[in-house]
Amino acid sequence: MQHENFLRENNARHFWHPMAHPAEMLETPPMIISKAENVEVHNIDGQVMLDAVGGLWNVNLGYSCEPIKKAIHDQLHQMPYCNTFRGITNDKAIELSYKLKEWFHADGMEKVFFTQGGSDSIDTAMRLVRQYWKVKGKIDKIKFISLSKGYHGTHYGGASLCGDPRFRRNYEPGVPGIFHIPAPYTYRNPFDESNPEELTKKCIQSLEALISSQGADTIAAFVMEPIIGSGGVIVPHESFMQKVRKICDDNEILLIADEVICAFGRTGEWTGSRLWGVKPDIMTIAKALTGGYFPMGATLMSEEISETIEKNNNALGMLGHGYTNSGNPVGAAAAIAALDETNKLNLASNAKTRGSELLMGFNQLKNKHRTIGDVRGKGLMAAIELVEDPETKKPASKDVVAKIYKTICDEGVLVRASGNNFIISPSLIITKDHVQKIVSAIDKGFSII
Repeated sequence: MQHENFLRENNARHFWHPMAHPAEMLETPPMIISKAENVEVHNIDGQVMLDAVGGLWNVNLGYSCEPIKKAIHDQLHQMPYCNTFRGITNDKAIELSYKLKEWFHADGMEKVFFTQGGSDSIDTAMRLVRQYWKVKGKIDKIKFISLSKGYHGTHYGGASLCGDPRFRRNYEPGVPGIFHIPAPYTYRNPFDESNPEELTKKCIQSLEALISSQGADTIAAFVMEPIIGSGGVIVPHESFMQKVRKICDDNEILLIADEVICAFGRTGEWTGSRLWGVKPDIMTIAKALTGGYFPMGATLMSEEISETIEKNNNALGMLGHGYTNSGNPVGAAAAIAALDETNKLNLASNAKTRGSELLMGFNQLKNKHRTIGDVRGKGLMAAIELVEDPETKKPASKDVVAKIYKTICDEGVLVRASGNNFIISPSLIITKDHVQKIVSAIDKGFSII
């Protein structure tokens, strides 16, 4: 009890929590999680909850994946660290690079640069894109375009790409030369267009107009999540990414697919790009790469980009970029084990099946509760948008969201509240019974309003 009292007394007093106001965390201290196993988490009050957030989109294999734990344990004893800067490498990084090349070959990816997480991967992609165009002699191609609801991490480059002002406003000015077009978000968009196919046309027209006004010869890349994650789980029409790919090809613009959330099966396909039948020029990965057991990410690139830089004969080809833990052997060992388990359990197939069940349940709840304005999802990534009134679409108040959230937790399910959305992204190993428990708990949460 003395230990628990210490935790309660010091909760939020000495470190700031990401994506939260420090004063709010002091006033309402966050839930303290002290144990996790299988697909459940335990707090210090003894409450056990099914984790419908999957850590933070990353614990695809649950919290009790023994092969990953063993791989980390064994590697810690063998060699806990080895840098991969010029002239040095390690066996696990080499093995992982080979496995990733094989895994993402269908997406057209040929080479890998290891990072420490998703934000690193995005900034790496931005730097490599600018370097590529310099090597090609097209030094004016420095600008980036992204989507208005897209989320691309918290480093200065990635945060500047973020379309949602929640992630940009307090830190502006950001990186210059970044522009946004409307996201294919049927529930809320500047065109008041609810038809997904028609909305796609309008968004594409906005992209074409922006390219025309800026000049294609100044634009380096278009950056997008195949399915927008933290921005509210926005699933585009199936033609959207394909149309973006064509416009990029027609205007000599690279396409960066931010797969930090989508990769490794969450969408019901092994990558979000593959889901839509598109091969990007660069892909960024992280999160489920190690199942959440070790912080690690990577930036993957096509043969065209890798060969262009590799064949350069001057200083422009030099990679003046890297991280202390690029290719960390412990992280690489964890990733190798996670990939093997992900493939063995065919998690993409389970995500597709369970995701369909989940979305069906949420649509039934939408017909039952007026506070639910919209439900969206694909595979095991879904969102429920809360409103005061379905006619006006006015977002639900913070207090209403908090009350419903607490009730859902009390019913034994942990979800993530983001603005007026509940984000659902459970581990990809969940069963049909787990889906029913999630839907039932959310149903009871909305029943209190």
